[in-house]
Amino acid sequence: MDIQPFIELDKNLLLQWNGSDSLFWDGFMWVSTSTFIWIPLGIVLLYVIIRNNSPKEAFITLLAIALVITLADQISSGICKPLFARFRPTQDPEIMYLVDTVNGYRGGRYGFISSHAANTFAMAVFVSLLTKSKRLAVVLLSWAVLNAYSRIYLGVHYPGDILFGTIAGCLVGWGIYQIYKRLNVRKSTQRVYVSNQYTSSGYLQKDIHLLIIVFLITCLGIVISGIIMTQIHHF
Repeated sequence: MDIQPFIELDKNLLLQWNGSDSLFWDGFMWVSTSTFIWIPLGIVLLYVIIRNNSPKEAFITLLAIALVITLADQISSGICKPLFARFRPTQDPEIMYLVDTVNGYRGGRYGFISSHAANTFAMAVFVSLLTKSKRLAVVLLSWAVLNAYSRIYLGVHYPGDILFGTIAGCLVGWGIYQIYKRLNVRKSTQRVYVSNQYTSSGYLQKDIHLLIIVFLITCLGIVISGIIMTQIHHF
């Protein structure tokens, strides 16, 4: 099968979706792709897991999350990138000077598959299945989509890198959850759930709402950062 037409399509889509003439969106995407901006969300997730589980359950759950992140990252960065050795758009001799960059950022040499996409979608799928909250699932998938698209905007990944990174991440998140579920972790203690106070897996609704609020506050912070970066470039 000749994959060259798909490669050309991937490059054309990248050049259409990459960058913009907006300093605001440059700043917004630059900040949103950073790991550090999402640290508060991670801290609150840690709090929610510890609060809603026994010490043993919390330990196993956090171990599962660590495994999700490690496996997704190793598949993308440890296996796929050196195996396929596909240049990032910003490193590809054919189009690197056509790609819009922000703050001169070009990333590493290879980009297939996207670690950002794999890691964020793996986390989003696992935590969504863990908490059984549709609202939180929408928020987490939105978070993963934002992170994934920011990589195209910044020119460091082709859409194909993102697509296959997303597939790998979803499979990792789903697969580790199936193992986690078979361990019957949350059956180790007896619980009585009040439907309007807990999710079906026993997580307090108010803790789920706390995660959503922190996500929205973080997004507001990213918007403000984008505005600030716009003003800085004007002076």
